[in-house]
Amino acid sequence: MSSYNPMQHFQKWFYEADGLFDEREPNAMSLSTIGEDGFPRSRMVLLKKYTWEGFIFYTNYNSEKGKAIAHNPSVCLLFNWIKSSRTIQIQGSASKISVSESSNYFQSRPRGSQLGAWASQQSRIVESRTFLEDRLRKFEQEYKGKDIPKPNHWGGYLVKPKTIEFIETEDNSIQKEEIYHLEADYNWSKSINIKLKTI
Repeated sequence: MSSYNPMQHFQKWFYEADGLFDEREPNAMSLSTIGEDGFPRSRMVLLKKYTWEGFIFYTNYNSEKGKAIAHNPSVCLLFNWIKSSRTIQIQGSASKISVSESSNYFQSRPRGSQLGAWASQQSRIVESRTFLEDRLRKFEQEYKGKDIPKPNHWGGYLVKPKTIEFIETEDNSIQKEEIYHLEADYNWSKSINIKLKTI
């Protein structure tokens, strides 16, 4: 097994972003997908968990990003940490996690967020704010005094990385890139590139 392990590298940088550098929202990441129209689209999501397998986030499966992943599971994640002058780019494949794991996480969420998952109609045009508020009240009444189950249209995705690129800017002009690539034998190869920052 290769001694190169990008997940250990990620863990180190993530801990430092959260602690040493006190980044405002270290788990915020850009998620880029390819839609049925063939064009890329990016939006911000929150990393909720990472394991040796990959990176987990949660969403409405009926959202634009959910539909894009169903069409093409190839995605790109991007962390950009300003204070530490570090960026991590991850290319990989997204797939749904188990219903039980999604349900366990759903039950840990605040009750208001649970109700919001039922009321939300992501990526659909709605009549007005009042329409959404009425839907929220409807589910508040329906689950009053009860545990709220996870909706079928809501859950997590695991992004299994194929390439992870760690970029660090030094002295405001020199960029060091460490690129890990998952080979056919499931070992990671590593390359290093030093270049001048051009912007």
